[in-house]
Amino acid sequence: MTPSPDERYEPPAPFVEQANVSDPGLYRDFEAEWPQCWERAAALLDWYREYEQVLDDDEAPFYEWFSGGRLNASYNCVDRHIEAGRKNHAALKWEGKRRETRTYTYQDLYGEVNELAAALRDLGVGEDDVVTIYLPMIPELPIAMLACARIGAPHSVVFAGFSADALTTRMKRANSEYLVTCDGYYRRGNAFNQKSKADNALMALDREVTTVVVDRLGGDLDHSLDDDQYDYGDLVLAHAGATIPPVVRDAEDMLFLMYTSGTTGQPKGVTHSTGGYLAYAAWTSRAVLDLKPEDTYWCSADIGWITGHSYIVYGPLALGTTTLLYEGTPDYPDRSRLWEIVERNAVDVFYTAPTAIRAFMKWGQQYPDDHDLSSLRLLGTVGEPINPRAWKWFHDHIGGGECPIVDTWWQTETGGMMVSTLPGASAMKPGSAGPPLPGISARVVDEDGEGIEPGETGYLVVDRPWPGMFRTLYGDDERYRAEYWEPFSEDGEWVYFSGDGATVDSDGYITVLGRVDDVINVSGHRLGTMEIESAIVGVAGVAEAAVVGGQHETDGTAVYAYVSTDHSHEPSEALRERIVENVEDAIGPFARPEAVVFTPELPKTRSGKIMRRLLENIANQEPLGDTSTLRNPEVVGEIAAAGDDG
Repeated sequence: MTPSPDERYEPPAPFVEQANVSDPGLYRDFEAEWPQCWERAAALLDWYREYEQVLDDDEAPFYEWFSGGRLNASYNCVDRHIEAGRKNHAALKWEGKRRETRTYTYQDLYGEVNELAAALRDLGVGEDDVVTIYLPMIPELPIAMLACARIGAPHSVVFAGFSADALTTRMKRANSEYLVTCDGYYRRGNAFNQKSKADNALMALDREVTTVVVDRLGGDLDHSLDDDQYDYGDLVLAHAGATIPPVVRDAEDMLFLMYTSGTTGQPKGVTHSTGGYLAYAAWTSRAVLDLKPEDTYWCSADIGWITGHSYIVYGPLALGTTTLLYEGTPDYPDRSRLWEIVERNAVDVFYTAPTAIRAFMKWGQQYPDDHDLSSLRLLGTVGEPINPRAWKWFHDHIGGGECPIVDTWWQTETGGMMVSTLPGASAMKPGSAGPPLPGISARVVDEDGEGIEPGETGYLVVDRPWPGMFRTLYGDDERYRAEYWEPFSEDGEWVYFSGDGATVDSDGYITVLGRVDDVINVSGHRLGTMEIESAIVGVAGVAEAAVVGGQHETDGTAVYAYVSTDHSHEPSEALRERIVENVEDAIGPFARPEAVVFTPELPKTRSGKIMRRLLENIANQEPLGDTSTLRNPEVVGEIAAAGDDG
């Protein structure tokens, strides 16, 4: 089900009246002023020394933003709000797995960030030392990030669900000699030992690592500390009341390092700068998420991913907003958990993933209907394309038909949102992310780099730099050039290749189709998995779908579809036939699934991404390999059995 170019939703007048950005002329203004237009983003920050140049492109594609400027990210996210008289305003609200709650005012946050910064410095952490952070969604995670930023030490957050081997690889590649982790965390109510994973990772390193351990579980999981391991609580207590002046950093100094998952090769260390990244995170938080200091804002991502960095920590806190952290899952202890949190905290802006939205649809509207969601002003989606049916359900059942939706496209490498509507200035089209943001030059091109006609499929590229862009791959400038800049660059004109396929309509709205390598070649036809999945999800009764290629005796490769139904439908042969018919109608008979396998759930990582690799292994009857990163590993056997039966 592809978006209709004629289906438009205008932002409601009450929203436009209060929006941070409501003038469509901003697109024109940014184009006319580029690159000076990005001074507006820099103006959202406090600088110790003003920058001398907005953009330095002398050594492209190693662009530099706000050259000569000096600042500190921790100061911009904490101190300046206290100085502005807002020390008692809530900075962080935390909802724990077992219904624990904690609130940190900006004064509270200032105190603990300083105490941890002092402790890290006394442990030997200096400027430019990479500190690895391996924590679940607890307040100590953003506190550790801000403490590192305060003393000029780049942080490398590793998602808590990653294995010991993954942690070892990332620490080794970052040359990191410092680790902040915890004893464990709760997974669906059960205590899970995180420290044992960290200890196993450290044993595989060829260096001594100084480790700080947060006691998250208390008596639920006893643990001991080895040499060079320190208790977080003891360190903070020992440095109670300490204040550390923020280290003045150059705009181009590295703020953090983030490794990609490495599922298709060695992890890539994406590096982000202090000035350009922070300015862009703040500007997009203000313009796209419409965040205001008085808001309570909730992004449901994990801070272990870039979304959590930009839109849980740095963007919202730079604006002085109250940002909410949630440790749990959407359905524990029950399927009303998220809506209970929205209601109790009077959340204004809710930013989540299409994967979660499809799960909400599957469970049924009775869960959100049981709660007062009238505080919501704006909704957002991130992480993958959202099909029109899920978009409309989100709009109608969560937003009450009154909340604009920003469907945002961006990547770890871009640092912040690149393609989206401005909720107070642009019409929305369900299923289409929208136009490039003001100042962003994103295009859809063919294999020769030429623009395509509306409705055709091409490659999504960005042909002009932007402040939030990553600076290089850590220790691998050549790979940075080769993978991201050379495929579509020529004659000295540098073009960033996103790796995503997309279409564009006559209004310039971009619909992202997914990774260009997420294709199935059936009888010479290259089929995008997202296109097939969208056709399947467009069938009434289908909540989620994932398609993969499986070996076929005659065609070489065939389409295998794995489908879960919503709460009101049961798997049936009739539904299977409707799915096949809809794929044939939407794409063509050559896309007909060889098999449609019904399953109660799809295998997903703890961040909510579908593990298509496992589905490919099931389709091809191959060994499953590592399933440790799944949040629902038990479903793999059920899917395999269903495939054998069907």
